[in-house]
Amino acid sequence: QVQLVESGGGLVQAGGSLRLACAASGLPISTYTMGWFRQAPGKERSFVAAIRWTSGTTYAADSVKGRFTISKDNANNTVFLQMNSLKPEDTAVYYCAANRFGSVANANANDYDYWGQGAQVTVSS
Repeated sequence: QVQLVESGGGLVQAGGSLRLACAASGLPISTYTMGWFRQAPGKERSFVAAIRWTSGTTYAADSVKGRFTISKDNANNTVFLQMNSLKPEDTAVYYCAANRFGSVANANANDYDYWGQGAQVTVSS
């Protein structure tokens, strides 16, 4: 079955960096767009960034542009989210997701087919 397994969350001070990883298995990943979303307490899940597997095309939300970078490792079917210059408002549970044939600019969580279990990222001030 399809599995998306996130790793790399944790606690970091403001201005610090973290890298999240999402290992995908059980799906034809070349047909997917892989995305990252986040959900802070009391807020809706929101789009962070996405990458089209075949082309490598990426797209990021304005709130993280210039600070977060999404990338992939083809050999290991793993997608990464490098997060730099972290701010307290980046604190959230971060989810990896897969959208078959989806556009990288599609920020609608309802269009994503599969989800990981989530990774907590906490940024202290």
